[in-house]
Amino acid sequence: MRKVFGSVRARAALGATLVVAVALVAAGIALLQVLRADLGDQARLKAQVDAREVASKIAAGAGYGALKLDESVPVQVVDEDGRVRAVSEDLEAVKGTGSASVRPVAPAPESDDDTDDDDRAAGKVSSGEEYGDGSARVDGETADYVWAAVEATDTSGEDVTVYAGAPLATERGAVTTVRDAMLLGLPLLLLVVAAVTWLVTRRALRPVEGIRREMAAITASTDLARRVPEPGSHDEVARLARTTNETLTALEASVERQRAFVADASHELRSPVASLRTQLEVGAAHPELLDLDGAVADVVRLQRLAADLLLLARLDAGERPAGGTPVALDALVREELAQRVADRVPVRDEAAPVAVEGSRGQLAQVLGNLVDNAQRHARSGVRVAVREEGRWAVLEVADDGAGVPEAERERIFERFVRLDDARSRDDGGAGLGLAIARDVAVRHGGTLTVRAAPEGGALFELRLPT
Repeated sequence: MRKVFGSVRARAALGATLVVAVALVAAGIALLQVLRADLGDQARLKAQVDAREVASKIAAGAGYGALKLDESVPVQVVDEDGRVRAVSEDLEAVKGTGSASVRPVAPAPESDDDTDDDDRAAGKVSSGEEYGDGSARVDGETADYVWAAVEATDTSGEDVTVYAGAPLATERGAVTTVRDAMLLGLPLLLLVVAAVTWLVTRRALRPVEGIRREMAAITASTDLARRVPEPGSHDEVARLARTTNETLTALEASVERQRAFVADASHELRSPVASLRTQLEVGAAHPELLDLDGAVADVVRLQRLAADLLLLARLDAGERPAGGTPVALDALVREELAQRVADRVPVRDEAAPVAVEGSRGQLAQVLGNLVDNAQRHARSGVRVAVREEGRWAVLEVADDGAGVPEAERERIFERFVRLDDARSRDDGGAGLGLAIARDVAVRHGGTLTVRAAPEGGALFELRLPT
C-alpha cells in the first residue's frame, strides 16, 4: 500500500477524491433531507386542504350521507364517541385515524322538537389541525398515508373530526429516485475527479521530474557545470529550478576553490620541502656544507604554513569562536606589539580601551598577520589604532608604503594571492595571512576591508561588534 501511494500524484488524487467524496455525501444527505421534508410538507398540505374542504361542507349543513367524497382521497368522519359518520368511496381499511372502522353508522332520526333548518345554528371549522402517519386500503391497494385531522361542528351542534389522507408514495418514490441517481453517479464522479487530479498533478510535476533526472545525471557524471532546466512559468517549480541552479553554481565555485586551494597548498609545500631535502642530503654527504640556519628557516616556514592551512580547514568547516569570552583589544595590541622585537620599521600604538567577545588567539593572529603585511610594505613606520564607533570596535593597521591599487583591494583577500610574488616568497609569506584575517573577522561577526591610509599607504580596517 505504501508503494502504491508513494508518489505525489497518487496521494494528491487520493486526497482530492476523498475530499470530494465526503463533500458529495454530506451534500447528498442534506439534499435528501430537504427533499423529504419538502415533499412531506406538500403531502400534509394536500391532506389539510382535503380535510378542510369536507369540514367546510359539514359546517355548512351538508348531511353526512349527502357528502360527495372524492374516491381518490381517503376521508373518514368520526364523531366524539368514535363512531364513523362518513367515509369516502372504495375505502376498505384504515389505520392512524380516530377509528379503524370504515362502516358509517346510521344517522339518528330527527325528533319533532327539532328546529327547522332556518333556526339551526351555523356550524364551524377549527382553525387548527393535527397530522399523523398511517395507512389505508383503497380499492384493494394498500399504501401509506399522512392524515390531517380537522375538527368541525355541524349545524346541529355535534362535533366531529374529519380525517383526510394524502399518499406518501410520491414522496418516497422521489427520494428513492434521487438517492439511486446519486449512488449511481457518485462513483463515476469520483472516478472523474481522481483521473483529472492525476493528470493535472502529473502535468504540474513534469518539470520536477525533469529537474530530478538532470540532478541524477549531474550526480552520476560529477559535472557541476550542468544546470537543471528552468520552466518558463512563474510558479513554485520555476523558483525551485532557479534555486537549484544557484545552489549548483555555488557548489561548483566551492569545488573549484577547493581544488585551487589543494593545488596551491601542494605548490607552497613543495618548495620548502624540496629545499629542506636538498640541504639535508648535502649535509649528509658533506657535513661541513650543511646550512643549518637555512634548514631551520625552511622548517619554520613549513610549520607556519601547516598551521595556517589547519586554521583555514577549521574555518571552512564552520568553526566559530566560543562566545562569552571578553577580549580587550587595547591590551591585546600592547601585548602583541611588545613581543615583536625584529620588526623592520617601528610600530606606533594608538589603542583606546575597547572590548569584544571572541577567540583571543584568533584575534591575535589577525593582528599579527596585518602587522606583518604592513611591515613588508611600509617605508618608515606602521600605525595600529583601536577605537569604538557606536556598537563597533574598530582596529586599524596603516603603513606609509605604496598602498594597494583599488582594483586589487578585494583580490588580496583571496588565498595564495600575492601582489609582489617574489618579495613575499623571500619574506616567507604564502599569501594566506589576509585570507585568514578576513575569515576570522567574518566568523566573529565583523568585516575586514582595505583603503588608502592618510600616511599614503594601505589602511586595513577590522570592525567587530562590541
